[in-house]
Amino acid sequence: MRIAIGGFQHETNTFAPTKADYRAFEQADSWPALQHGPSLVGVFNAGMNIPIAGFIAEASKAGHTFVPLAWCHATPSAHVTEDAFERITGMIVDGLRDKKAYDAVYLDLHGAMVCEHVDDGEGEILERVRNIIGPDVTLVASLDLHANVTERMVMNADALIIYRTYPHIDMGETGARAAVHMEAIFKGLPKQAKAFRQVDFLIPLTAQCTMSEPAAGLYREVAALDGIVLGNGRVSSVSLSTGFPPADFVGCGASVVAYGDTEAAANEAADKIAKRLADSEPLFKEKLWSPRDAVAYAMQKNSTNGPVVLADTQDNPGAGGNGDTVGVLRELLTQKATRAALGVLFDPQSAADAAAAGEGATVRLKLGAKTGGAEEEPVDAEFEVVKITNGEFLATGPFYGGSHMSLGTTARLRVGGVEIVVASRKAQCADKEMLRHTGIEPSTLAILVVKSSVHFRADFQPMASEVLIVESPGPNIADLTKLPYKHLRQGIRVMPQGKPFGS
Repeated sequence: MRIAIGGFQHETNTFAPTKADYRAFEQADSWPALQHGPSLVGVFNAGMNIPIAGFIAEASKAGHTFVPLAWCHATPSAHVTEDAFERITGMIVDGLRDKKAYDAVYLDLHGAMVCEHVDDGEGEILERVRNIIGPDVTLVASLDLHANVTERMVMNADALIIYRTYPHIDMGETGARAAVHMEAIFKGLPKQAKAFRQVDFLIPLTAQCTMSEPAAGLYREVAALDGIVLGNGRVSSVSLSTGFPPADFVGCGASVVAYGDTEAAANEAADKIAKRLADSEPLFKEKLWSPRDAVAYAMQKNSTNGPVVLADTQDNPGAGGNGDTVGVLRELLTQKATRAALGVLFDPQSAADAAAAGEGATVRLKLGAKTGGAEEEPVDAEFEVVKITNGEFLATGPFYGGSHMSLGTTARLRVGGVEIVVASRKAQCADKEMLRHTGIEPSTLAILVVKSSVHFRADFQPMASEVLIVESPGPNIADLTKLPYKHLRQGIRVMPQGKPFGS
């Protein structure tokens, strides 16, 4: 079978300060830069934790060949610009115009893309692709666990296959599951009935972690439904998305998608998970700490058995933050913390100034708070330049999974007992090598601040003495009641057991 493959990945925080233009997709960071044409297949090796890499590896085992379209990814941010969306979607669609060149289509999508001119980015992509390929060509897409799945997406795809872990350590595996599902269709799987359910409350990102309950139990139940017989038919696939809440459009929220040989089987599977999710609503809560209390607690603990990890969730570049707010950093300095480090702060100018000064120098910097992610002033201080790197290294943790990371010019700075890793490109701190490549060994710290919400847990939680979620300034608001929503569907609760929107 000849499979046309491509992808367009963006997670959109409509409250974030910076939009994703075409250049954002051309830039490599933790994932490859935009690929178009033959290079697409070769850039993804089997060990990469990226959906399309898993798909290629699994489909290759069955002897299938690939027709490359276009694939790209950009760091989460505000809306994708109209220009970027149309240019990239155009590459994908144009590659499908020769209908004799392929037998099926696989797309590596996110599911929470909002554009300047289109609210449901993935629904628009899938509909345009379906309009080109026609009703009979198989179209399978993989989606992020944070997808805001819409009816339009479900109707235009033969299958949507969604991650089952957060941190997302199964991205490659999900791509492989998508390939297995496509292979089953190719080998004669009966035309699948679809069932789609949305729940009536939003789930904060930090409460969606599958390393703890209730999400852990929910996803065990999801996996257990694959392949079972319910009523009068076999269930082929069940997916649960917990949604990406900082996306202000009518499709925002958690959902369930199920496929089965009969409508009854698909509906029963979807209803089982939707009810279990609804019953779990009171359990989706997470304690939020102020920067002052979190730092004071961590200093009092003064751990020698792994650091107290403070998750600076509201400035998470993986959810639309710019990675440059300084609320927690300022508190570390005010309270004179020691054996403390923060990573990764996005500040290209300060990194360049530190590099120009050179290792061992002391340099005056106005650090952070340059992109408008929060109303605060930079940290104005004298910093020792401990280490300068080019920001290039191999990630070794479960999340980034063998990716070659590129942070640009990176500086390890020190002021008092606090060290800061300052990079020239945005990336959430979810891999120990982001610190280690500058000479910081995170396991020896008493306090570690990471600009991440949950993905850091895959690599850092095993060595942490404790993890605290910190509510410091930034656009990825943890308490969803504080977001100025305008476009959600009427009646949905903006927090578990909270007040309905529009009431």
